[in-house]
Amino acid sequence: MKKNKLILFAFVLCGAAVFAQEEDGDKQCLVNISLFNESAKNKQYADAYTPWLAAYGECPDANRAIYQRGREILQWKFTQLKTAEEFNETLKLMMEMYDKRIQYFGEDPRYPTPWILGIKALDYVTYQQDEKLKPTAYEWFVKSIDALGKESEIPVLTEFFKLSAAMYKADKETHGEKFITDYLKISDLLDKQANDPENKNAAFSAQWKQAIDYEFVQSGAAECTTLDEVYAKKVAENLENLEYLNNVLAFYRMTGCTDQDVYFMAAEAAHKIEPTEGSALALAQMSYTKRKNYEEAINYYQQATDLTENNIDKADHQYKIAFVYYNDLKNYQRARDYARNALKFNPNRGDAYLLIGFMYAASKIYDDPVLAKSVYWAAVDKFIQAKNADSDPENVASANRYIASYSQYFPSKEDIFFHPDLTDGGSFTVGGWIGETTRVREK
Repeated sequence: MKKNKLILFAFVLCGAAVFAQEEDGDKQCLVNISLFNESAKNKQYADAYTPWLAAYGECPDANRAIYQRGREILQWKFTQLKTAEEFNETLKLMMEMYDKRIQYFGEDPRYPTPWILGIKALDYVTYQQDEKLKPTAYEWFVKSIDALGKESEIPVLTEFFKLSAAMYKADKETHGEKFITDYLKISDLLDKQANDPENKNAAFSAQWKQAIDYEFVQSGAAECTTLDEVYAKKVAENLENLEYLNNVLAFYRMTGCTDQDVYFMAAEAAHKIEPTEGSALALAQMSYTKRKNYEEAINYYQQATDLTENNIDKADHQYKIAFVYYNDLKNYQRARDYARNALKFNPNRGDAYLLIGFMYAASKIYDDPVLAKSVYWAAVDKFIQAKNADSDPENVASANRYIASYSQYFPSKEDIFFHPDLTDGGSFTVGGWIGETTRVREK
């Protein structure tokens, strides 16, 4: 029994010793944290480095300050290094520090794992000198930005874009579509930040948005031929993927590349899957400008009209049909039908009246030289209607100019005097396809 008591007593003493050591270790950890935190706060990083390294090694889960101040201290450390070996060791330490932060503090609601990955990637691209394109950092950036969205730090967003641009420059064939996707993503997030009234850094986001827009244009990726090189094969492989096709169409429209064959291919495929006003318009424009197939263009403009509930847009589509009939098919009567349709949907559409007036003025209805001038009365009537209907200063100015110009072609007083069926101020119905009743006027 005595022997058992001695053994038990020995265990108690041993446990007390271990506990004392742990307590001493905890106290020393707190001391080190206090030392490096105070020194770093005063930017005395040389004094902070040793106690920080001790705390980081001995109690990495003790306090988030180990990682917050650790980044500052290691950034200072990089400025003090003289050899490549020291540089690589410090970079390795920094990357390991981020991994441990994720291990011990990755669930922090304010600075969660995605945020840590973003900062890790940011420092990696800053300090890694041996790896030119840094694909590892690219993946960290993607995970961070996809998780945080517009809550991402501005430097994380912009450095990710720069890295993607460098990767595109090095390998356009492989990274082309990714670069375009990355640009659209970052541009959208910066735009959301810039328009967030609660974001105190909104002005900086707006400035960076402009900067990356400029850099994207300068990269050459926004050139229409480059887009075709990037998307031709991809679109051909995704002719039944509506989401993908719509994304491609939106980007082509944004860059003004709507005359490209790839754009037409994507629009045609998307329209077959799910006809929309947008896809119909894309096809109409391509049919008109690229194929010179005017009947096909008219068909698609009519589909666009039928696929929208907005009367202003309906008027626009009908006017375009009228213009095709007028300008390309030289069918004035059909052109007038569609111009009138446009006015039914939007009575304030002055350009529709102007178009009808042009067609009246260009028509040859009578062989009689005096009656032949009656088309100008009908034309000026339309120009007056355009002026009264439209508040657009440009259309009003055009209408006034045409009224003054075409009024000069009215019959003279002598012409009317020697034409007994005409009375100044009286009514007159212009024949032929025009069929409009107007008022007799002399110039």
